[in-house]
Amino acid sequence: MKQEDVTHLANLARIAVSDEEASALAEDITSILGYVSEIEKITGTGGVEKSVGALYNVVRDDENPHESGIYTEDLLALAPLRDGQYIKVKKIIPDRP
Repeated sequence: MKQEDVTHLANLARIAVSDEEASALAEDITSILGYVSEIEKITGTGGVEKSVGALYNVVRDDENPHESGIYTEDLLALAPLRDGQYIKVKKIIPDRP
């Protein structure tokens, strides 16, 4: 990769890069791309494995793991300010005109 290509990419990404940094990055990117091409030669996959394996849902079943409200008081006791069963927080959204 040429230094001009790195400078162009940096401009597209709106990143300030000095000439020295662009030169070093050009060398690093060339090295990384060479390494990736070596891996592609070894695996023969063209870079992307087509098979991802079986898909399954990793979310637990929607069940009641414990009695509702048994931790409410414990959690509210940790809040710095509260109003009954609610945690009081500082207002961050201004009123609409």
